[in-house]
Amino acid sequence: MTADNAPTEYLAEFVDGPLEGEFDRRALVDGGSEARIGMVAAVDGLESLFWYDRIEEREVAGEQRARYRFDPSDSDPVEADEEND
Repeated sequence: MTADNAPTEYLAEFVDGPLEGEFDRRALVDGGSEARIGMVAAVDGLESLFWYDRIEEREVAGEQRARYRFDPSDSDPVEADEEND
């Protein structure tokens, strides 16, 4: 928090997709959570880019939180690469 006690970060919760059940502490942008997040994660040893869209913002025990849903149409495929197995 800043000197004036305004929050500077929020907790992002990923509700589905490859990051389901994960949480990420992120900086607030213009006082709010991001509408869309791109996250890089390794799946089966391959780094992939996954896009998530905000579906809800709320405050829990004085902490800002946002829930995000996976957007498979814009994300890298989650299937294993048969050539590298």
